[in-house]
Formats: sequence, structure tokens, C-alpha cells
Amino acid sequence: MKVLIENVSNLNDMIMQGEVQEAFEKFYHNNVVIQYNDEEPVIGKVANRKIKEADLNNILEFKCAKPLKVTIGEQATMVEWQFQDEHKVFGERKFTQVAVQDWDQGLVIKEKLYCGNNQK
Repeated sequence: MKVLIENVSNLNDMIMQGEVQEAFEKFYHNNVVIQYNDEEPVIGKVANRKIKEADLNNILEFKCAKPLKVTIGEQATMVEWQFQDEHKVFGERKFTQVAVQDWDQGLVIKEKLYCGNNQK
């Protein structure tokens, strides 16, 4: 449990500092499955990297990423985030998102993100 607490804390710290891509590379498993709301899950780090890069390329200004609540269980974490940025498509955004993560050997193997339709 101690390692999981350290890993989620380090992951969250990197996201708060705007190091989203670096955090993804460091803490996500090669076979990660990521799903937004009820959309089809995306399988694999390569496919998910492309989605993250496309989203990050649309952010004109990163303003804030703040974890509001963090819950840690047996190989699972849940983080409620508050984000604020300036997005090319959606303009000024301030929103919350919940990330539910399953961990395996110190890496996120599965993540489901609950957010509004224009926040991903």
C-alpha cells in the first residue's frame, strides 16, 4: 500500500506541474486501457499516447490542475480533479473530472475517466 500511495502522489504532483505527458510515460502500463465515460475503451499505451498528445496540442494555456479528493484502496485509486485551461476548440475551461485507476506492479493498467462531454 505504501508504494501505491507514493506512486499516486508522484503521479498527481507531475500532473499538477503540467507534466502530463511525462507522468503518462512514467506511470502507465504498456497495456493500459483508458475509457472516457461510456465511450469505447482505448487499449494500449501507443494508442492512448496519440489521444493524449492530440489533446495536449489543443491546450493553449495550462492554468490549473488540482486534486480535490484522493481515495486509495487495494491496487485502486480514485482522484477527483479540478482543471482549468484555455483550449483551442472549447475555449476557457474550468471543470472537474474523476479518474478511477487500477494499478498493477506500480503502473496504471486501467483508467476510467468521468467528465463532461467537452472536457476530454
